[in-house]
Amino acid sequence: MKISINRLKKYIPHTESPVEIGALLTQSGLEVEGLGEFVSIKGGLEGIVIGEVLNCEKHPDADKLSLTTVDIGGEEPSQIVCGAPNVAKGQKVLVATVGATLYPSSGDSFQIKKAKIRGEVSEGMICAEDELGIGASHAGIMVLDTDLPNGTPASEYIEIGLDQVLEIGLTPNRADAASHLGVARDLKALLGKELVIDSAPELIMEASAPAIQVEVENASDCPRYAGVVISGLKVGPSPAWLQNFLKALDLEPINNVVDITNFILHDLGQPLHAFDTDKISEGKIIVGKLPKNTEFVTLDEKKRKLSGEELMIKDAKGGMCIAGVFGGADSGVSESTTSIFLESAYFSPDIIRKGSQFHGLKTDASFRFERGTDPNMPVYALKMAVKLLQEIAGGKVSSELIDIYPEPIQDFVIEVTYGHIDRLIGKKIEPSRVKSILESLEIKVTNETAEGFTAIAKPYRVDVTREADIIEEILRIYGFHNVELSENLKTDYLAEHPLKDLNKLQYRLTEILTGQGYYEMITNSLTKSTYAEKSGFLNPEQNVVIYNKLSEDLDVMRQSLLYSGLEVLARNINRRQTDLKYFEFGTVYQKTVEGYAESRRLSIFLSGKKTAESWLEPTKAFSFADIYSTVEGILEKLNIAAGEISMVEAAPFAYGLKIMLGQKELATIGLLDEKILKQAEVRQEVWYAELNWDLLCKKASGLKKFEEISKFPEVRRDLSLVIDKTVSYDQVKAVATKFGGKLLKRIGVFDVYQGDKIDAGKKAYALSFHLQDQENTLTDKVIDKTMSKLIQAFEKEVGALIRT
Repeated sequence: MKISINRLKKYIPHTESPVEIGALLTQSGLEVEGLGEFVSIKGGLEGIVIGEVLNCEKHPDADKLSLTTVDIGGEEPSQIVCGAPNVAKGQKVLVATVGATLYPSSGDSFQIKKAKIRGEVSEGMICAEDELGIGASHAGIMVLDTDLPNGTPASEYIEIGLDQVLEIGLTPNRADAASHLGVARDLKALLGKELVIDSAPELIMEASAPAIQVEVENASDCPRYAGVVISGLKVGPSPAWLQNFLKALDLEPINNVVDITNFILHDLGQPLHAFDTDKISEGKIIVGKLPKNTEFVTLDEKKRKLSGEELMIKDAKGGMCIAGVFGGADSGVSESTTSIFLESAYFSPDIIRKGSQFHGLKTDASFRFERGTDPNMPVYALKMAVKLLQEIAGGKVSSELIDIYPEPIQDFVIEVTYGHIDRLIGKKIEPSRVKSILESLEIKVTNETAEGFTAIAKPYRVDVTREADIIEEILRIYGFHNVELSENLKTDYLAEHPLKDLNKLQYRLTEILTGQGYYEMITNSLTKSTYAEKSGFLNPEQNVVIYNKLSEDLDVMRQSLLYSGLEVLARNINRRQTDLKYFEFGTVYQKTVEGYAESRRLSIFLSGKKTAESWLEPTKAFSFADIYSTVEGILEKLNIAAGEISMVEAAPFAYGLKIMLGQKELATIGLLDEKILKQAEVRQEVWYAELNWDLLCKKASGLKKFEEISKFPEVRRDLSLVIDKTVSYDQVKAVATKFGGKLLKRIGVFDVYQGDKIDAGKKAYALSFHLQDQENTLTDKVIDKTMSKLIQAFEKEVGALIRT
């Protein structure tokens, strides 16, 4: 975004240099990325002087050339060969002296050199308008009407617009600063100076014109709509000051009416649009939508099909303008226009973004409307534009001012405490200083107490809605550089050392998973709202909706890592990478009754084949055992004992398991349902696990530590248990772990039987128990005692029948 220093001085008169102004703005968050110079006439007419033709004769060797003697203020006149037909003795002219560089209106620049033309010396050039870049005429040289002395620089005769231009890298949250007025507001606080703003003139009807009726179909799409009819206009070129202002901002002047609307947009941040009243059918304007696939021709003469969701400005026949985005080809201002309806509105950022995104149109108006303009600005901006139209285009107010604003947008009311200010900034700032900063930013301070106050921010500050935003405003004006760091940092200065290094836990698990052949992915936290709506397991009402969404496909924060991961799988599968092992540490978000909640998750994906095709062994697809063993390994590494395990036969799984830790869900593991896969366009089986990383970190006792291998032998004992089919292996394992004591190192299953050799409804597990003592060789007595204890536990806890 470009900002004119000349215009900025109109709002904040100052003596600081542009470099100093740029540094101040950068410190406050409006980063100045560049500083340039604007000159209305390229080269600034340097080396161009006023001269007087003392003598003019026909060139002896060329019929169309003249040999002149010109006084340019030197000791001796200069001889110049001139090809202009209108050159004559006694004329005051503009002369490019030897060494000057000319920048013509068309073509490349060139330098004037002393030369011989058809045998005659030429020491300069008598110039035409186009040769100096100040006009398009090449009919002859410029003949001046002036008494200025010969040799006077041309810049003293021809007014040259000079300006310094700041290039500001505007962040998306600072919609309020997308104008000269917005930047001036920050400068007011930074310099401690008053803002100079012209008062809006009263609009007095000077002529009558057919009335324009306005209807707003949905006030939520267009909370405020204002307009007025201006007649008696003479469309033509804008004055030099207006053209120079626009050119300094890299805008091309078009005509006085359009240029004024562009001036107001960049000066006040309020987009305007002018409709030719003669082209408004039946004198009626409707702010609403048109049916999907309606054809509409925009100003660039492209025929577009409407989505049905964009806001339109219509008349009785159809569309005239994509509201807040782009005008129509049939309703704009032309050279023949004599009367306009000037529109100034506040549109919902959401609906303007829909139209802009759908049609791929990014305009200066949509840039501001999408981010949020000032709902209190439309009428003021309209009046200032009318004032300029009266001065520059001879317009007359021909209607009452229309202002449809049924539900005024309220200020933001925010409770702030001094304790939070001091804590977040890291320095105590006196309440009087806090108040002066906020009031200089037009944020009102009320209900002051010893503990805090109430801040009231105007609605144009769309980025100031919370206490943290108020504190940020205080800090950026106070100055980040003014918050000192202690010379001797103490451990409790920044933060307490955590008992667990969570970053180390994540890093080590990342190493372990990548060592097993997994790839880590990082996906977007933004996702489609339709995923939750169609998922069958996520609650759409808990979606955290994005206010300033980039597109309809990225309109909410994700509730699960599932869909963002599936999109990665789909992309790889579509590129014939079908054997996939992925994991991700990420944050999920939910809207709750209390507000908003976020938590960390670990997702794991397996899809395709476990082993590559080879003559050594047959290929094998991933199975439930593969993803379960990965989860089991993670829990083992973190020293977490899994709690209750139950079957899951609900979305998003075709089947799977749920692992609980007390009353909280620790992990879900299983095969994803085909309906879920279709939503992300994945066309092969996917095994998925999602773990509650916050809960894992809370319950982890650090990474598992290894100890020296025992010097004493390990003993194995086998048992065959006949149990009910309803008893799971995890229940059996839990009993063994509980009653096996420290000697039991591990338990394994080497056979499972169900058949006619045992009772119906029963199954048999053949289990191996591995016993070992770190300090002694196990004796038969100790081994028998441990196994006896296990047998009794199995019989009592799971009703097992022990077979030998």
